[in-house]
Amino acid sequence: MHAHRQLPAVGRLLAALPDCPRELVVAEARELLAAVREGAAPPSDWPAAVRARVDARLAPVLRPVINATGVVLHTNLGRAPLGPRAQAHLAAVTSGWCNLEIDLESGERGERLAGVAGRLCRLTGAEAATAVNNNAAAVLLVLTALARGREVIVSRGELVEIGGSFRVPDVIAAGGARLVEVGTTNRTRARDFAEAITPATAAILRVHPSNFRVTGFTESPDGAELLALGRAAGVPVLEDLGSGALAEGLGETTVREALAHADLVCFSGDKLLGGPQSGLIVGRADLVGAARKHPMYRALRLDRLVLAALEGTLADYEAGGVPPAVAMLREPAGALRQRAESFAARLREGGWKARVVASEGAAGGGSLPGVALPGWSVGLAVPEVDGLAARLRTGRPAVLARVNEGELRLDLRTVPPGEEGALLSALAQARAAGPG
Repeated sequence: MHAHRQLPAVGRLLAALPDCPRELVVAEARELLAAVREGAAPPSDWPAAVRARVDARLAPVLRPVINATGVVLHTNLGRAPLGPRAQAHLAAVTSGWCNLEIDLESGERGERLAGVAGRLCRLTGAEAATAVNNNAAAVLLVLTALARGREVIVSRGELVEIGGSFRVPDVIAAGGARLVEVGTTNRTRARDFAEAITPATAAILRVHPSNFRVTGFTESPDGAELLALGRAAGVPVLEDLGSGALAEGLGETTVREALAHADLVCFSGDKLLGGPQSGLIVGRADLVGAARKHPMYRALRLDRLVLAALEGTLADYEAGGVPPAVAMLREPAGALRQRAESFAARLREGGWKARVVASEGAAGGGSLPGVALPGWSVGLAVPEVDGLAARLRTGRPAVLARVNEGELRLDLRTVPPGEEGALLSALAQARAAGPG
């Protein structure tokens, strides 16, 4: 009891911290005092301890992470990193006001998707385009606008679960349409779709296997044949392309290629496209217009932050470049080995036991399933590898690496050259904070 009488009064702590928010000082001081009364060790410097608690409360939960895992579209780390053009555009239009929905030339109300839609049409060859907050929303909006109260035909082999329990049958039902299954799990033909078309048919839906593969005794209808069938019957062919590559050479159907065999294509903006989270819809003007005019669109529309980042990303493509994620996916093993050798040498200069080891990266984000990305990583032999990995995760900047075969593995595929210095610093801090 005598020790408790020596505890500082909240008022004294408030007086010692005049620059801190009063309500937070009171709340954190009371929590700290209660902990000490229950047996916790009292701090040697009470004002400093309360200030630290206030600072911790105000610190943002979201903070930068150095991704040394080799997983490019790491869902837990925010998927695709934005390129310099997208970052600059994002900063420019969010530091104040912007012309989100005003035509600066006429002074009249404008269209918030003018920049994004025009670029998407030029890059994909589509008649029209629109965008919402993710691909699941894009598919739901399209089905709701075009097929509510009617039937949608899908191959049984494409009734997939994409992620987060997002299942094709469920989203069709959520859109108010009725699912009509045709074919089998591994083999579906164009005639299966033809036999299922009735006056109640609103659409044929194809679901691209962007996060799985079916191999062996399989068959699926030729895209041109299915599109011809749909047009003869007056039934639009829709495709959920999933990852949505604009760039060639990634081993995936590009959006432009998909549009050659579909009337409407939905795809993600933050996967193989390499931009911010968004769901993009491109295709026939009448179908895109129906989706854009549906009341649900307002609940799913993009704000200026995403629009700015998306327009900057698309501008990279128009300028003949690609965003960082696409460059990482394309980086050859030879270049990665050179970088790993150089980085390992720098680590050895700092006293680390570092070696270069063959490794495999991954696209991540449910993209390029089964496709390994051969590369090279730096392996660090340390006495307590799990402890080092934990200190890296909680450091500033945070670093996420892999632990494999008793080593800490750093895959530089996902560490831009400009971050290598910060990674070296984070490693040194984590080692210094370790036992001994």
